[in-house]
Amino acid sequence: MHHIASPASLSSNMATPLPGRCGFFVEKKKRFCKMVVGKGKVFCGEHAMMEEGSRRRIVCPLDPKHTVSEDKLHKHLKKCNSRQKPHPVYYVENINSGSADGDETLQQVSLSERSRSQLQSLLDKLKSAAEGLQCDVEDRVLSHPVLQEELNNPKNGDSAYKHLKQQSSILGHLEALGLLARGRCFLEFGAGRGKLSHWIHEALKTPDHLKTLDDLQLLLVERCTTRFKVDGKHQDAGVQFERLQVDIQHLDLSQVPLLTLKKLPLVGVGKHLCGAATDLALRCLLETPQLREGTEPPPKRLKPSGPSDLESAGDTGSGPGPVLGVAVALCCHHRCEWRHYVGQQFFLQRGLNAEDFSAFCRMSSWATCGLRTKQHLLSQNPTNQREDEEEHEPVEETDVVNGFLSPDERQRVGRLCKRLIDGGRLHFLKTRGFAGKLSRYVGSHVTLENVLLSAVPSPLST
Repeated sequence: MHHIASPASLSSNMATPLPGRCGFFVEKKKRFCKMVVGKGKVFCGEHAMMEEGSRRRIVCPLDPKHTVSEDKLHKHLKKCNSRQKPHPVYYVENINSGSADGDETLQQVSLSERSRSQLQSLLDKLKSAAEGLQCDVEDRVLSHPVLQEELNNPKNGDSAYKHLKQQSSILGHLEALGLLARGRCFLEFGAGRGKLSHWIHEALKTPDHLKTLDDLQLLLVERCTTRFKVDGKHQDAGVQFERLQVDIQHLDLSQVPLLTLKKLPLVGVGKHLCGAATDLALRCLLETPQLREGTEPPPKRLKPSGPSDLESAGDTGSGPGPVLGVAVALCCHHRCEWRHYVGQQFFLQRGLNAEDFSAFCRMSSWATCGLRTKQHLLSQNPTNQREDEEEHEPVEETDVVNGFLSPDERQRVGRLCKRLIDGGRLHFLKTRGFAGKLSRYVGSHVTLENVLLSAVPSPLST
């Protein structure tokens, strides 16, 4: 087989292509392409245009990251991995989006574009709306013994340790709420690799939990394709893992086959649901018609005494079982959107509108942006910085207003904006028959976004 080498290859560690691999020298990487070539070929499909007499290749119209032979374009479009695939039965466009009223005409104005008087007017509105606000955040750092061994593992770096601390506390809160048990389905929103579901499963493998012989379902919802998933490694009897690649915005839980099969009671969980994803998850759980019917009356779902109670609670109608509770770690309030926000009525009752909400979302970034900047300056580990950036959407530079209030005052205003936004979520939960609360579930040294929103059905008012 003949190989074509660029002169630049002489300075490369790889002087010639690997056997059976492409003969194109990638200047940027200072090595030959490692793609496998066809029999009797010198170049791979991507670099075939380098060969004399080869077909003309063009950029794929579905994905500019790869090319295709022009004369085979029609055939390629039918099998390209970037083609639009048929939607699954549980995909219902914008089912959890909320009302778009007022959202179409809402102009996004950055904080740096506002005058001092406009910013002061927003502060006055904020303080007035926050008067009498009953959504205090309690300090409650919990843990679960199932993660203790992994937390003590010296091989874990700082970033892995912080994630484990958060997962441990979330499991501790689930247990304290009476939600961590078999005989139910855990829905992990924004699942990513599925680590939270993994630890829930591990916690429910103990001999005490296995005595019940109840089934366990774990449904992971993630809109992106994810590498290194951990949910595929679990093969226990009586345990079902299923992953749905769909945006929460379009997910109709009443159409998910797994949920309608055994109608197990549902528990919604999530670790850092950025911005509007929290509101979409709450709508998905509590505004799906069949699920709302299953949540009345709430006391039927409170701490069932045995499997028979769970079966009777979930065996109503053709949809999924009732919602037993929610525990989600909040994140990135500056990424919230009025259309999706579940607390619209809460804001309107306080004389606030969509424009005010948008401004408060931007101002909420003041609660952490200064602290996060300091942490990044102190950190010398690029891996940790990358983890933080993936976990928290960055703040727009145009929302950093210098010279207006002191740094400490801006942080207090940012925290107040977060609490007001979360107050609307607590109000929404209350209207749906749930008692919600906010807890600092880990210290700020673990993550700056350290507030957990949890809720269980309210007992009947006396």
